[in-house]
Amino acid sequence: MPDQRYRWKNKHLREHVAVIDGIIPPTLVLTNAIYLNQALNQWVKANIWIYYERIIYVGKELPSHSDKCEIVDCNGYYLVPGYIEPHAHPFQLYNPHSLAEYASQYGTTTLINDNMSLVLQLSTEKAFSFISKLKDIPSTLYWWCRFDPQTEIQDEELIFSHTTVKSWLEHDAVLQGGELTGWPKLLAGDDMMLLWIQEAKRLRKQIEGHFPGASEKTLAKMMLLGATSDHEAMTGDEVYSRLMQGYTTSLRYSSIRPDLPMLIDEIHALGINKYDHLFYTTDGSTPSFYKQGFIDNMINIAIDKGVPPIDAYNMATINVARYYQIEYLHGNIATGRVANINFLTEKDNATPVSVLAKGIWLKKDGRNTNNFGHFSWEEVDWPQLNMKWDLKSEDLQFSMPLGLKMENDVIMKPYSVNIDVSVDELSTSHDESFLMLVDRNGKWRLNTIIKGFASNLLGMASSFSNTGDLILIGKNKADMLTAYTRMKEIGGGIVIAENNSIIFEIPLKLNGVMSSQPIAELIPQEQQFKLVLRERGYQYEDPVYSLLFLQSTHLPYVRITQQGIYDVMNKTVLFPTIIR
Repeated sequence: MPDQRYRWKNKHLREHVAVIDGIIPPTLVLTNAIYLNQALNQWVKANIWIYYERIIYVGKELPSHSDKCEIVDCNGYYLVPGYIEPHAHPFQLYNPHSLAEYASQYGTTTLINDNMSLVLQLSTEKAFSFISKLKDIPSTLYWWCRFDPQTEIQDEELIFSHTTVKSWLEHDAVLQGGELTGWPKLLAGDDMMLLWIQEAKRLRKQIEGHFPGASEKTLAKMMLLGATSDHEAMTGDEVYSRLMQGYTTSLRYSSIRPDLPMLIDEIHALGINKYDHLFYTTDGSTPSFYKQGFIDNMINIAIDKGVPPIDAYNMATINVARYYQIEYLHGNIATGRVANINFLTEKDNATPVSVLAKGIWLKKDGRNTNNFGHFSWEEVDWPQLNMKWDLKSEDLQFSMPLGLKMENDVIMKPYSVNIDVSVDELSTSHDESFLMLVDRNGKWRLNTIIKGFASNLLGMASSFSNTGDLILIGKNKADMLTAYTRMKEIGGGIVIAENNSIIFEIPLKLNGVMSSQPIAELIPQEQQFKLVLRERGYQYEDPVYSLLFLQSTHLPYVRITQQGIYDVMNKTVLFPTIIR
């Protein structure tokens, strides 16, 4: 198998030419194929020759040498390129391998992934080894290079050092810098971030922004400093303002921002009917959101909302490939491209009945072929959560005068704590709970109160968080300790305890932040997690994101971080963490 960017060796290229000459037979021929030709922007009929992972020929001819060649008559099907997810967060309980496998069944065969968890949990050498191992799967995985940790961490200058960031930017599997959640620092004069943007530009790589609510002038400034795309448009006007400033803009349909139907209605109302600089993203949705599909679902929504079908498919394929300068490999069905092809029964239904990825059948006639393969986490030496310390009752001392108040799933405001927090159990007559952030190595802790998370949650412990540190929430200190003990026992996960008994758990065997299970098995667990929390007073939509974003300083207004309770707007630590 060639490397990530498919630089075939000379001997492979000679073999490919020999297939055209009839010296070597193709491995697969698709005859009578009506396929989407994006150079002509129309449906065209042709025969398609494939040799292992590469499309060798598209045209009228059939190979003269077809011994031992699989031949598939495509009458009754419409063929489109494999879909591309340009903005994946492959660590939302699932892992990069399980996400790619699941997405492939819906025709998304290329994903461009966030590297945040790799940077925070692995050495650079181990992270690159992991990425290399993922080249062996049928789907194609590319990556971003983060410039900031999205929270206030200890030793940031070591984790996001110039050497580390530069090595990521130079990696062949990395297509962009970003997303720029730390852009306010850049505008405030952070020359190191500007240097990294310039380095990405030198390497001909893109820069993705993260600009929710940004003004027109801010968008202009960020474009001047190097940003080239943004996925944070939440209204049609915001899409328009980004297009006006020259951005390529992702339309989002995710578990916390299911905006796509509204966005299409609003851009149509504004007279936008050209889609070349638009594409889609599911933006790291939580597992159960994907029950309805992946990028195929977004194409179907776009078609239902009046986007011409060819444009709707282009937004999931060629638009992304052109933007990331991988059109020579992905996003279209043409000679020399990687053989990622979806087979549809109707032009206006993007959910495929059969899927080819790198010339391998991943789905055929509606059935999973189980050709994705097993991934050995042991071989890549992925770390496990092995805590050799205990949380003790004296750690659960609460005297903080300032707490966090939830406004929705992810927005937190500061508030003054005015209840008695010296007790071992808080009343269920209000929605205030104990909240702890604890270093996964047991070195420090941060104790405060969270208002609005739940009214009757006695004890929950989670090793799933932005940084992999531990989050404890609950009304009852003893149940919080019970949940913590069980979470430690199972090697990480999300655990809920009640009256000294465990009532729910999701094991996260991969360093406490990811499940090793297939997404199909993870979905009912996440749905049960939501149900258990709602029964105990959680009133929002996405508790997984609530946990993830408790530390995220790219969101207003106050967060818990490794440095302490952090005022996002004033960029100051209000109350520091305590050494244990």
